[in-house]
Amino acid sequence: MTARLREKYQKEIVPKLTKEFGIENTMAVPKLDRIVLNMGMGEATANVKILDTAVEELSAIAGQRAVVTRAKKSIATFKLREGMPIGCRVTLRGDRMYEFLDRLISIALPRVRDFRGVPAKSFDGRGNYTLGVKDHLIFQEIDYSKVDKSKGLNVTIVTTAGRDDTAQALLREFGMPFAK
Repeated sequence: MTARLREKYQKEIVPKLTKEFGIENTMAVPKLDRIVLNMGMGEATANVKILDTAVEELSAIAGQRAVVTRAKKSIATFKLREGMPIGCRVTLRGDRMYEFLDRLISIALPRVRDFRGVPAKSFDGRGNYTLGVKDHLIFQEIDYSKVDKSKGLNVTIVTTAGRDDTAQALLREFGMPFAK
């Protein structure tokens, strides 16, 4: 069983984008490469136990085991030493990536309070889109009663598009609700 958004991409989005941007080769049409979920836990410098729950919750959201990220440099003002655990991340590819994007667009984002769309300015200039989620409780995989503290996370959608306008058109076709 393939993901619903993968089928939509192949049947609807590719023909539409080839026509819109005048692309002759279907392999040159921009596509999703990967989605990276990152949860930075600054408090982990004082209490490492916080990181265990963060890893569990991020793994539940992604459907794939999260990896602990460590500090690359020592920063004395933050009481941070090189190699200390400071967050966790997951990289999704293939069907898991499409499943997660489907859940993000159709279930999680509409659960955000006072939601008016995601900002269209969050592209990096090379066709990648980063979205900050202030509260991870918008995902239905998280049991509200077991959460001690609300955490935020970053969702980075990496595309093969070289420009922001083509990447935005791709994400809009997938159903990403950009703010007007």
